[in-house]
Amino acid sequence: MQKTINSTCFRKMIIASAKILDDNKSFVDSLNVFPVPDGDTGTNMSLTYNNVVKELNNCLENDFASITRAVITGALRGARGNSGVILSQILKGICNIIGTCDKEITTKVFAKALSEGAAIAYKSVAAPKEGTILTVIRVIAESAQRNCKKFNNFEPFFEAILNDGEAILQQTPEMLPVLKKAGVVDAGGRGLIIIFKGMEKIILGEEDFDINIEQLISTQTMNNNDFYVNLDNLADIEFAYCTEFMITHMKKKTTESDIEKFREGLSQIGDSVVCFGDLELVKCHVHTNEPNLALGAALELGEIINIKIENMVEQNRELKRAQTAREQNLKEIGMVAVAPGQGIANVFADLLVDDMIEGGQTMNPSAEDIAKAVDRIPAKNVIVLPNNKNIILAAEQAKSLTKKILHVIPTKSIPEGVSAVLAFNPDGTVEENIENMANAKDSVTSGSVTYAVRTTHVNGFDVQTGDIIGLDNKGIIAKGTLVKDTTVQLIDKLVTDESLNITLFYGKDVAEDDANLLAEELEQKYPNCDINMISGEQPVYYYIISIE
Repeated sequence: MQKTINSTCFRKMIIASAKILDDNKSFVDSLNVFPVPDGDTGTNMSLTYNNVVKELNNCLENDFASITRAVITGALRGARGNSGVILSQILKGICNIIGTCDKEITTKVFAKALSEGAAIAYKSVAAPKEGTILTVIRVIAESAQRNCKKFNNFEPFFEAILNDGEAILQQTPEMLPVLKKAGVVDAGGRGLIIIFKGMEKIILGEEDFDINIEQLISTQTMNNNDFYVNLDNLADIEFAYCTEFMITHMKKKTTESDIEKFREGLSQIGDSVVCFGDLELVKCHVHTNEPNLALGAALELGEIINIKIENMVEQNRELKRAQTAREQNLKEIGMVAVAPGQGIANVFADLLVDDMIEGGQTMNPSAEDIAKAVDRIPAKNVIVLPNNKNIILAAEQAKSLTKKILHVIPTKSIPEGVSAVLAFNPDGTVEENIENMANAKDSVTSGSVTYAVRTTHVNGFDVQTGDIIGLDNKGIIAKGTLVKDTTVQLIDKLVTDESLNITLFYGKDVAEDDANLLAEELEQKYPNCDINMISGEQPVYYYIISIE
């Protein structure tokens, strides 16, 4: 029976749960309530978790503090979509507690970590809704608090909390009518249960995965870009030369003990030491002021190859010069927009949006993607237009990843984003523009036409896989078998007597001739409206519609 978990076991638990989640992400995607081809919950949770593993595999230490720091960093920077952001906060809370531990954790410590994960996750959502992943993590945490008093062994402890988690997951349709109508449980909750199932496999000693866990744990990525240096003070760089090389063709006298002594010697002349291998090949990385000593000692063991020495002081001087130049040319306000297609990106560019991030349904950008785009803008303040409800949380989270002042206009569609940009005044203050753009986004009516990826009954419609469906900002309001007919049906429900402009962005799966024929039909049907047809080149959606 396993009464404690050490840091190596915890690392395995994270990697195993990432593997099993990745294997089952399509199943989690299939639980999405609305039958649009939005590779949402499972994909976003998996992409988020895979970034955790990537960061973890770059972690050179194996203590709890280092491992949990890597998990938090990977989750934060890789968070995609609402489900990914919430998952990142759950992991942050869990790791905040475990990271303070020394050598081992007990069921009581793990229970405390789960409670912290639930608390931080709830705090991350402005209006927490029960019947979601939040409910599942809360109930699992409550179960853990009860069961850690009953069990000091992890096997029965995990079994108990997973049983309670599965039980509450099965109740989520009773908490959210939309789940009950669709006949599914909450997708995020299912993804979370799968994650803990992966952890349980390690607890039970079941390491029979397609992935070699031990190999992943031992793999170290030697990348000098992983070592952060403060640009504000070059004196902070204690060791100037990033030195990498390999030792091969060992001398006959060289032993494993000699390699260990060499590793210890590197630690005496620098830091950030990575040195592992055997008598066939040793890989080395060290930050030092005396690379000649490192290379000289290596030559005592064998031959050296793939030598790379970089002056980090000079690299950072260049970065500082570039940063200073950018700061001297900063404008007051910049804009970043998420665009699902090149045509739509061109529209935003024509409206003087500074930078575009490729994204939308099936390809939600991460918080780090958004922060990087913000950092590219030569402006003190940057306004971000997510243009998708599933990207808003990631945009908000990006605030913690940039030194810029980031403002999020919570646009939920491309039409809302375009309307907001049209209200931007380059001579106005930040506050004035935020208010005007937020008001402008609400002045437009949005619609979209796509296809159903599953059979369901929603909003009074019996939808079959492959049906063409028309959506407003609340759900399905039109259905048909032909794209053009369904689009006309949708627009007819969205247009009012006050409507003056109808703009359609046609996707990459719509021929230009078909789009023009639709425009002609709409001009005849709505003579009092200006009809604009634009090639958006977006995937997934045949048409994105804006009505003003």
